[in-house]
Amino acid sequence: MSLIINQFVIGFCINFILIYIFCKIPLMTKGGWISAGILGTILWGCLSWQGWMSVVFYLLFGSLVTKIGYKFKKEQGIAEKRGGRRGSENVWGSAATGLVLAMMTKFNPSNEILFKVGFAASFSAKLADTFGSEIGKRFGKDTYLITSFKKVERGTEGGISIEGTLASIFGSILMAYIMLRLSIISTKYYFIVVIVSGFLATLFESIIGAKFQNKYKLSNELVNAIQTSIASIFSIFSLFLSSYFLN
Repeated sequence: MSLIINQFVIGFCINFILIYIFCKIPLMTKGGWISAGILGTILWGCLSWQGWMSVVFYLLFGSLVTKIGYKFKKEQGIAEKRGGRRGSENVWGSAATGLVLAMMTKFNPSNEILFKVGFAASFSAKLADTFGSEIGKRFGKDTYLITSFKKVERGTEGGISIEGTLASIFGSILMAYIMLRLSIISTKYYFIVVIVSGFLATLFESIIGAKFQNKYKLSNELVNAIQTSIASIFSIFSLFLSSYFLN
C-alpha cells in the first residue's frame, strides 16, 4: 500500500513541475492543464511512468496533427475552437474510459492484462479519430456520409474521406505501437487487437455522428467517451473470445 501511495505522490510532483514549466505552451487551456495534471497523477499511480508517458504521446501527437493546415480549416469554419488548444472537457472526453481502466488494474489486478489492452485500445481509437478528422478536413478531396455515401461538405458529422480513413488507420497503428514499446501491451496479438479495435471504434463514431449526434444533441465529448468505450469493450471481448476458442 505504501508503494502505491508513493507512486501517486511521485506522479503528482512530476506533473506539477512539468505543468508549471510548460503551461505557457498553447497546447491547452488553464482548465485543460489542471485536468491533465489530475489525469497524469492518477495514471502514474496506476500504471507507473509507462501509462503516463503513453498519454503524453497521445496528447502531443493529437495536438500536433490538429495544427496541420489550421489556417485553412479556420477559413473553412471547420477548425477546432481556441486555436486547437484542449480544454478540460476535451481531456476527460478523450481519457475518461482509459482512466477507469487504469484504475481497474489496481482494484482487480487478476485481470490486469485485459484492462491494459482496453486502456491501449481506448487511446488508439481516440488518436485514430483525431488523425482521421484533422487530416480529412484538410486534405480530403471528397467527403461522404458514412451511412449513405452521399457526398457532403468537409467537417460534416459522420463524414469520411479516403485520406481521412487512411490517416485514422495510421493513428491507430501509431498509438498501438507506442503502447507496445512502453509495455502497456506485450504481444503482437494484443498489438493487432488494439489497432483493429481503435479503427473500428472510429468508424462507429462516424456512424454515431451521422445518425445520432445532431438528432439528440450529443456533445463531441460524449461521443468521444462512447467511441473510446466501444474500442475498449471490443478489445476485451476479443481477448475473451480468443481465450475461449484456444481453451
